Amino acid sequence: MRKLENSELDRKSILDFKEAPKTPIIIILDDIRSLHNIGSVFRTADAFLIEKIYLCGITATPPNKEIHKTALGATETVVWEHSESVLEVIENLKKEKISVFAIEQVENSIFLNDFKVENDKKYALVFGNEVFGVNQEAIKFCHGTIEIPQLGTKHSLNISVSAGIVVWDLFVKLDNLEY
Repeated sequence: MRKLENSELDRKSILDFKEAPKTPIIIILDDIRSLHNIGSVFRTADAFLIEKIYLCGITATPPNKEIHKTALGATETVVWEHSESVLEVIENLKKEKISVFAIEQVENSIFLNDFKVENDKKYALVFGNEVFGVNQEAIKFCHGTIEIPQLGTKHSLNISVSAGIVVWDLFVKLDNLEY
């Protein structure tokens, strides 16, 4: 077994990425403090051809050298937009018939493994602050909540880890493994 060289990975150019059909998932980051978490989510979004990222509230925006450290250029491929109000973003997406789900631990949440996707729908996923999670008002505006089951002593995962887990799960469920 031999590790592949980057030149053997057949990765898309920036132009090819921009023209490629996107996975029908939008990521909403609300009040994310860590620039490294933001960059990591951009990299995940690039890896799975995510349609767009909304950066809301205090979430920093590119260009930023600390975001770039973990994004490694993904801020050049993934479409993003900043909005002061996560509630406004959620409302606008709902008007576009996009199903919006907060990723949070709440009463009556749907465990990720039980979440069913519809292949003709587009999904938006709201990820909240590293300490406080998704704010309660945003949760109320969403169609529902998805929870990542956890069995250990900690009550949460890092936001970039959560984004990777949820995006991968929905990516697979949406039958996007045509590469």
